[in-house]
Amino acid sequence: MTMLCLSGVGRRFARRGGEVLALDGIDLEVSRGEFVCVVGASGSGKSTLLALIAGLDRPSYGTIRLAGRPVTGPGPDRGLVFQSGAVYPWRTVERNVAFGLELLPIGRPERRKRVDWYLAETGLERLRHALPRQLSGGQRQRVAIARALAGEPEVLLLDEPFGALDVQTKEDMQLFVRRVWRDTGTTVLMVTHDVEEAVFLGQRVVVLACDPGRVVADLPVPLPDDRDLAVKRDPVFLGLRAEVEDLVRTHHHNE
Repeated sequence: MTMLCLSGVGRRFARRGGEVLALDGIDLEVSRGEFVCVVGASGSGKSTLLALIAGLDRPSYGTIRLAGRPVTGPGPDRGLVFQSGAVYPWRTVERNVAFGLELLPIGRPERRKRVDWYLAETGLERLRHALPRQLSGGQRQRVAIARALAGEPEVLLLDEPFGALDVQTKEDMQLFVRRVWRDTGTTVLMVTHDVEEAVFLGQRVVVLACDPGRVVADLPVPLPDDRDLAVKRDPVFLGLRAEVEDLVRTHHHNE
């Protein structure tokens, strides 16, 4: 079943002396429970695309539908996590995770149940009373992901969530987000500039060209869903990574 459908989506921005076309004619479908990664160089409109799907911006043309409904603004059916994590510094881990639930029409027992489950799922139980300043970068990202998932959105949107982390922490978080995806069955759409990360995480990798951003490839990842870090040495993985890197490089400047 198609969860997310973009048809002919484009976005123009006004600039001094004219307009800039950031995205043009984006067609993309994501099935329920699928993990799709979008890659492209700077200028390919990756974050613009995610903002449109999140409802933080409106397309200049084309349509975006989520579960058959047109996307016209932000909503609880989409969870969004940025590179910075954007956790609330004055709230404990527990209260950060609970934040979105406080805005939903659910009772206190259900809210407590969900918070406890996602704290356990994300390995944050022992840190429930900690403040963000007491956490590492990876732990803050776990809080942001747990908060986004606690509202049980239909789609989780990830905007380069591990870009600011060191290599070891990034790999730990890659394993973490794949496990959470398998455990929850949530549909995930992630944008990243890291080709290796996209091939490791995604069931599909969508490649965007630059100036304007447009889809130039939509590649299945023929690797098992229960993959671990060792798969990064698999010839299939290495071949696909090289193919995606070549596509990104070729279409960096609309060549």
